[in-house]
Amino acid sequence: MGSLSGKVAVVTGASRGIGKGIALVLAEHGATVYVTGRTVDAGSSPLPGTVGETAQACDRRGGRGVAVAVDHADDAQVAALFEQVKRDEGRLDILVNNAFALPGDLTEPRGFWEKPLSNLDMFTVGVRSNYVAAWHAAHIMVPQETGLIVAISGYTGVSYTYAVLFGTSKSAADRMARDMAIELEPHNVCSISLWQGLTLTELAQRNLATMPGLKGRSATRPEDACSPEHPGRVIAALAADPQVMRHTGGTFITAEIAQQYGVTDIDGKLIPSLRERRGAPLWKPIRETMDEH
Repeated sequence: MGSLSGKVAVVTGASRGIGKGIALVLAEHGATVYVTGRTVDAGSSPLPGTVGETAQACDRRGGRGVAVAVDHADDAQVAALFEQVKRDEGRLDILVNNAFALPGDLTEPRGFWEKPLSNLDMFTVGVRSNYVAAWHAAHIMVPQETGLIVAISGYTGVSYTYAVLFGTSKSAADRMARDMAIELEPHNVCSISLWQGLTLTELAQRNLATMPGLKGRSATRPEDACSPEHPGRVIAALAADPQVMRHTGGTFITAEIAQQYGVTDIDGKLIPSLRERRGAPLWKPIRETMDEH
């Protein structure tokens, strides 16, 4: 029996990439995983992966995958997702807010005024979507007095990476996770943010292969990278920890909390922390700063 047997998770933006990696690991540990994303039909996206394929892979890993087509910019679709979870499962133990509207020009070295205002979609799916999903999740988690909400963020929360709106969105996600933790703590629901470095998703691998000079940037050195499953291993360890509330309110470098739990990547590699080179999180667990609330 897996460490997450009987647990129910929602992982947003899991057709591919980090979301898919997290979903697979949670399923491997026995969880029922609701996989959300916009890609339903193979070939409809320039990158491989659909919500159905991820859900099927979750089944093969030993858990249960449930594919739900969701555009996280559409509040009605998000509401329907959580209504389905509550109706069919009666509980929710883990929410991973991973969905993010990455623009095609993200890594292009141009000024913000030279990029379209449509890049504000990063606020819509990446900040606002985190709030909406957590709002619905809290309506299930608070009455049951248990739960874990994880925001997927990165060093860009304090270190300039690619674009103004990218860093602004991720720093907002960190602060949102922090303040949610303060309000959720009396109900035994944990809220944290995890900082990813370079993660070898389908998109990252394509960009590294096609964009000259990308490998030489501080944020995109392949030797520092992890697989998309590495953060899933960390989240699985957190979700199985009966003392997880000691972390609530904190922003953590995934590589560092992995070391605390003895978590390695799928190839046994210990992922390095880039704290010294790229910066440190602003938010500590609220139990370490009790004067704030």
